[in-house]
Amino acid sequence: MKKELITRLHRSFEDAAHEQDGVEFWLARELQELLGYATWRRFEEVIERAKIACANAGQPVADHFADVGKMVDVGSGASREIADLALTRYACYLIAQNGDPRKAEIAFAMTYFAVQTRKQELIEQRIAEQERLQARDKLTLSQKELAGVLFERGIDGQGFARIQSKGDAALFGGLSTQDMKNRLAVPGSRPLADFLPTITIKAKDFANEVTNLQVKQQDLRDEPSITREHVSNNQDVRRILTDRNIRPEALPADEDVKKVERRLKSDEKKLPRAGVGKGKRKPKG
Repeated sequence: MKKELITRLHRSFEDAAHEQDGVEFWLARELQELLGYATWRRFEEVIERAKIACANAGQPVADHFADVGKMVDVGSGASREIADLALTRYACYLIAQNGDPRKAEIAFAMTYFAVQTRKQELIEQRIAEQERLQARDKLTLSQKELAGVLFERGIDGQGFARIQSKGDAALFGGLSTQDMKNRLAVPGSRPLADFLPTITIKAKDFANEVTNLQVKQQDLRDEPSITREHVSNNQDVRRILTDRNIRPEALPADEDVKKVERRLKSDEKKLPRAGVGKGKRKPKG
């Protein structure tokens, strides 16, 4: 494929992108022309194959292929509405995958949308990793705050550890902190929370926050009463999760948060400090 054609197609696909309320999309009628299809009927056949591929991949078709109407001039001042679709980047990728590979436009689009879709996946992964790090930091703070409140009531570090361990057993269906570390192959010197998925980290943090508030409100002073409160709070959090078919002890270990943190910091150093992004077209009307 000639370099001039590649440059033109790249510019055309980028320029064809619309954006509304922060959501990027392409219109099928415009994509039809970009992919070299002369008739809508032939292009509809490609779209239908793409929808089937989307469903087979377990993705909600309506989330990626949204029906929209489009008014066109039919002459003498009259107009009528024709069918059109708002397509996500993933939908465009599937359409390209199901198009005629003999067309130069399709051959380019296959690579173009595959690369762009992968970029979006990496962005989403990065956001999820940052959310997990933030949740882990918040859990550390809630643990420190609870430890401070208990220290004021004469409960030392060992007492706090016992309370936390019994709270973990309540959250993890009877499995102790050490049981969970063994199950998830957590190194002996590392905290269990460093290897938990985001939802479990947030569950532990929420239970800590409730215990912290209740200890203050009820003016709990001794280890047995505080333990009962913390166990009860973890049981309540567990009930919320299990009612939704989420069993904390059955969730697999996640990547060590320390490795995630190092990777994100390394990636940040590679990002450009400043730059000018290219704007997207907003639909008229």
